[in-house]
Amino acid sequence: MKTKAVRIYGVRDLRLEEFDLPEIQEHEILARVESDSICMSSHKLAMQGEKHKRVRPDLAKNPVIIGHEFCGTLMQVGAQWAHAFKAGTHFAIQPALNYPGPPGFDGWPGTLWAPGYSYPYTGGDATFIIIPSEVMEMRCLLEYPGDTFYLGSLAEPVSCIVGAFHAQYHTRGGSYVHRMGIVEGGSLILLAGAGPMGLGAIDYAIHNPRRPSRLVVTDMDDTRLCRAQQLLSPKEGARQGVELIYINTKDMADPLATLTALNQGKPYDDVFVFAPVKSVLELGDALLGHDGCLNFFAGPTDPSFSATCNFYNVHYEAHHLVGTSGGNTEDMKEALSMMAKGELNPVFMVTHVGGLNAVPETTLTLDTIPGGKKLIYTHKNMELTAIKDFAEKGKTDPFYAHLAKLCQDHQGLWNKEAEAYVREHAPDI
Repeated sequence: MKTKAVRIYGVRDLRLEEFDLPEIQEHEILARVESDSICMSSHKLAMQGEKHKRVRPDLAKNPVIIGHEFCGTLMQVGAQWAHAFKAGTHFAIQPALNYPGPPGFDGWPGTLWAPGYSYPYTGGDATFIIIPSEVMEMRCLLEYPGDTFYLGSLAEPVSCIVGAFHAQYHTRGGSYVHRMGIVEGGSLILLAGAGPMGLGAIDYAIHNPRRPSRLVVTDMDDTRLCRAQQLLSPKEGARQGVELIYINTKDMADPLATLTALNQGKPYDDVFVFAPVKSVLELGDALLGHDGCLNFFAGPTDPSFSATCNFYNVHYEAHHLVGTSGGNTEDMKEALSMMAKGELNPVFMVTHVGGLNAVPETTLTLDTIPGGKKLIYTHKNMELTAIKDFAEKGKTDPFYAHLAKLCQDHQGLWNKEAEAYVREHAPDI
């Protein structure tokens, strides 16, 4: 079977190509990808090429398919997995191949190899793929019961957020037991938190069972903050028992004093940093209270990136620092479950839509494109377009005029009807 896919050959070398997939083996599964959400991690991969930790050697000779936030349909199941999966099932994949197992289980050894980084025939930016056996062995191939593919593509980024919240930890004097998770009923601040992943973190913070009593969200962009307040309002926060405060730190003379004052003059129990910026990290460190935990969520592209940390407070105030890169399978299951129940609706992450042809340029310039998630329909040829620009393009193109109407009917957000329209009417790749 032929597939069309975007493969990486080296630094900034992404190519949309058509090539043959081999016949699947009994331990593999053939699948059709329907949608992929482009992650900043893919941009970092494109910038680093073979230096990236998840890439195998000889990338120029052995290119891999990029994209790891994807959803689709299983087409042909090898004999070894016929007892667990069947053709026609909608699926999502947890690309972090490290299944922890049940309580008390030591876990699989795990690997840095991951779909979207390390495999010649498995990645999200493709029409058809072959899923290797280790994905199933580590229980990272998950059935997706939803009726829209875009939510399945958002499950992986949401699982990263879930994992970050679970990775937070706190201690108690005289005990060496780590209490995992944010402080329930405590204070939480998200620095540079109005981007797509920050929005997901706000959504999860106010809707999961373990909530803070106060959540402060900072950013330096009024447009992003305004959109965040419209989608996840302080009123909704209050309905969930959370005081939700948005604030722009751009022109603050003393952000440490101002943000501390917002928490009734006290430092914070939990701090998340969503930008790999030295000054933001150091502000986060200064905002930590006793037994506070700082999560550095934003992965830098520079291997030498560093910032100062107050080690006096590490010793005497029990400050903790954690960093998470992705979630595990249980995190993704939690994300899928909460979305299925309507407890999370990460559709607000999506601000742009395009086809497979748009992937190379979008991935390379992702850090310069404003907005949130860039959603790709892999079987379509469609210029990457911001949802807010549909109406303008619709003045001369009926296709976009109809898409604009469908999104206007859903508060300007992507939706099931819009997805169905693109899948039926957008030109094929």
